[in-house]
Amino acid sequence: MADHLSDSCFFCKITKGEIPSFKVLETDLNYAFLDIGPVAEGHTLIIPKYHSDRMDQVPDEYLAEILPLAKKIAKALGVVDYNILQNNGKIAHQHVFHVHFHVIPKPNEAEGLGVGWPRVEQPKEVLVKTLERILSKL
Repeated sequence: MADHLSDSCFFCKITKGEIPSFKVLETDLNYAFLDIGPVAEGHTLIIPKYHSDRMDQVPDEYLAEILPLAKKIAKALGVVDYNILQNNGKIAHQHVFHVHFHVIPKPNEAEGLGVGWPRVEQPKEVLVKTLERILSKL
């Protein structure tokens, strides 16, 4: 495991115990801790114990465990509404370049993550071409 961690990465240092954290839970493959700049009380980060900038670079065995961990944390937070957030790349709002998943409680309208979702309708022909392009690469 330690072979897949970076000596210069802040999150890798947390995983290795070199930087203290408020650990929520830990497995052989992943580590979860409270965000020190939370959007809402209980905002938790889940990070693979594998250094990668982007999710598509993380081995599947690490990723396979993350959603069950997020579910466990969400239940422990005791809220009905919550967000699971994961960003890849600078223009997608990633700020720490070690893959991480946020579990963010949404206890009420004012607290938690605020999300805007611009909706752009696509013509059927565009959707068909997009689908064909994706399917050709799967």
